[in-house]
Formats: sequence, structure tokens, C-alpha cells
Amino acid sequence: MGKSRRDRARRKLPPVPAVLLGALGALVLGTLIGLAADPSPLVGTAGYVVATGLLLAVGLYGSTYGIDLGDLRRDLRGVVAAVTLGVVLKAGMISGVMVLAFDRPEYLVLGIVVAQIDPLSVAALSKDGHMSQRARSLLTAWASFDDPMTVLLTLYAAGYAYTAAGHSGTPSVMGGGARGYALGLVLNALLLAGALLVWWAGGRLWPARQAGERPERPRRPATPLAVLLLVAMLLLAAANMLMLAVAVAGLFLRTRAFTRPLARAVTSAFLLATVLLGLFVAQGVSLGPGLLLGASAFAAQAVVAVLLMPLFVRGLSRRDRILLGIGQQNGLTAVLLALTLERDFPKTVGMVAPAVVTVNLLHYGAQLAFGRWSRHRTGKQPHPAVVPKPLPRHPAPGDGTPGGAPASTDGLRSSAYPHGCGDP
Repeated sequence: MGKSRRDRARRKLPPVPAVLLGALGALVLGTLIGLAADPSPLVGTAGYVVATGLLLAVGLYGSTYGIDLGDLRRDLRGVVAAVTLGVVLKAGMISGVMVLAFDRPEYLVLGIVVAQIDPLSVAALSKDGHMSQRARSLLTAWASFDDPMTVLLTLYAAGYAYTAAGHSGTPSVMGGGARGYALGLVLNALLLAGALLVWWAGGRLWPARQAGERPERPRRPATPLAVLLLVAMLLLAAANMLMLAVAVAGLFLRTRAFTRPLARAVTSAFLLATVLLGLFVAQGVSLGPGLLLGASAFAAQAVVAVLLMPLFVRGLSRRDRILLGIGQQNGLTAVLLALTLERDFPKTVGMVAPAVVTVNLLHYGAQLAFGRWSRHRTGKQPHPAVVPKPLPRHPAPGDGTPGGAPASTDGLRSSAYPHGCGDP
């Protein structure tokens, strides 16, 4: 009796996704490597910068590649609000908690580090069936375009926190300051314009030939040229940290040949980024501040998603609002920002690393709880068998029944071209 009850309870538990099991193994592997060898000498080298930039670029392109453009156009005002006002509010709430809890003004920068949503994590873990396509597009756009605002906040908040902590001079993270930030935007625009020009020219000179493609659709370059262009763009962006261009390119540089290889590339990049996280976890962490930082970031996302987003995005279901509220994820982006700030604000990585783990554990736990609550509510709904069936009717011409004209096949035709596979 007891055994059968345990078996039923075990069957009710949802299976853990393979990518999460892989991430756990990658974190353990990275921690073991970090215990055996100190990764600090690698930080700042050209190879490290390009490698981490390439992982981030793959995640950014993968996340925006899956955005439904119709949903993005409809909710553009909400996306703009999320990546501007939403990021500022989240950073303010997280920083306020950390400064009040520890009375350390330099902790002001911590809220900025974890305020953004990691696009690589979203791209790798956004395959659950709970969230609608519209809400998923909103979350991926939020994750992909909040980085420029985070960088801008870092430029201004780091100077204030550095002075408030009793240091003199200017922190090194400010580097070129506002001028460097503006130059970065120009370089992003140039890279994006060049990629779009080559994409358009390739579609004219060497177009892809796909069965059933309507002639009025924009022509795309043949697969070898498209792959070559994408790889070149990702490498250029990784070497020069031009991530905004990559995020925007994912909205336009699309072809069905990318879909499956890109999904594998995103998963691989996510696992490699988790190995990198383990390297820095092994170097020592500040567990208490890290746990509070992660919990504050997760709570701030819930506040912004539930209270702010309904003012700019109309028609979201309660289910989607809840899922956006538990959508905070952190990863490689937060670690890279922490490494950038480590020189001016020591022990930043030691607090951000456990915060990243905390945020992702809270996200996964909240997803499990929501899934169980959703199944419980579904079980309470009336069984379809008790719903009265409509009276039979005589077939009408054109309804696809015997004696009528064949039904339209538009629905079947449209289902063969899912969103996010290169269709406009």
C-alpha cells in the first residue's frame, strides 16, 4: 500500500529537463577545475574575452531568432518600457536592499549586475509549454535588449559608488565614459548595417531555392553563404563586444536551415557558460550576500512584471503575467559584468556567482510549483464528458463533410511553417 502510494507520488513529479541536469554537471565540473587551477590569469586575455563574447553572442542571436515579429510589433511599447524603466526599477530595488542590509555604498553596483535577464539562459531554457508564444517573445526581447541599459547604468553608478566607498579618482570601469558608450553604439550600427547589406545582396545574387516558397517573399541567401555571414558576424561581435548588433540581427537574419543547429549551439553555449561559472565559484564566495542578492533580483523581477508591465502591455493572461514574474534568470552576462567591476570593487564575483545559482534555482523551483498548481486547477475543471454535445446538423456545402465541398487546407498549410523558423 505504502509502496504504491510512493509510486503514484513519484509519477506525479515532472521529469527534470536534460539541459538542467547537464547544467548541474557542468557547474560541478567547472568547480572541480577551478579548485585544481586558478582561472584568474586567464581573465582579461584576448582568448578569454573572445571566448566569453562568443558564448554571449550565440545566446543573444538564439534568443532573438525565436521572437515572433508580429508579437514584437504589437508589444513594442512594453518591450521598450521593460528594457528602460523596468531595468532602472529593478536595479534600484536590488541595490537598495543590498545597501540597507550591509551598509556598504559600493554594493550599489551589485543591483545593476543582476538586474538584466540573461539571454543565453532564456534561449536554452524557454522550451516549457506553460508560456504563450506572445509572452515568450516578450521575455526573450526583454532579455536580449536590456544589456545596453545595464551598461549605461554601470557607467554612472560605478562612479558614484566608487566615491561613496571612500576612494579617490575615477574607477577604471568608466574607461571611455559616455564617449566610449556612444562609440560602441556607432560600431554596433555599422556591423548591423554591413550584415544586412550582405544578407540582401546574397539573396539577390545567390538566392536560396526552397520548395513551395512564394515569389513575393523576401529572398534569402543560399545556406552556405548565410552560414558564412552569420559565423563572421558572431566572431566580429565577440572580438569587439558588439552585442546589440547581434541581438537586432536575430530579428532579420533568419532561415530555416539555422533552426536545429542553432538550438544545439545555444544549449552547448549554456553548458560551457555554466562551466565558467563553476571556475569562479571555486575561488571562494560570499554566501550570505550572494543569497540575498539572488533573492532580491528574483523578487524585483516579480514586482516589475506584475505591477509595471500591465500598464504597457494589454491582454496578457494571468498565467503569462505570473510566468513573466518568475522569469528572472542570470548567467554569463552577470558574470562578465562582475568580472568587469572586480578590479574597482573587490569580491564582486564572489557575491554574484552564488546569486546567479540562487536566481536560477528559484526560477526552476517556481516553474515546478506553477506547473503543479496549473495541473491542480485543470484537474478541478469539469470533465469534457459531462459537457452537453451539440445536436447533429446536416452538412452544408463547403464545410468539408460528405456531400459538401472540400474544406480549406489553410490551417494545415500554416502549421507547416511555425514561428521563429525564418518566415516573416
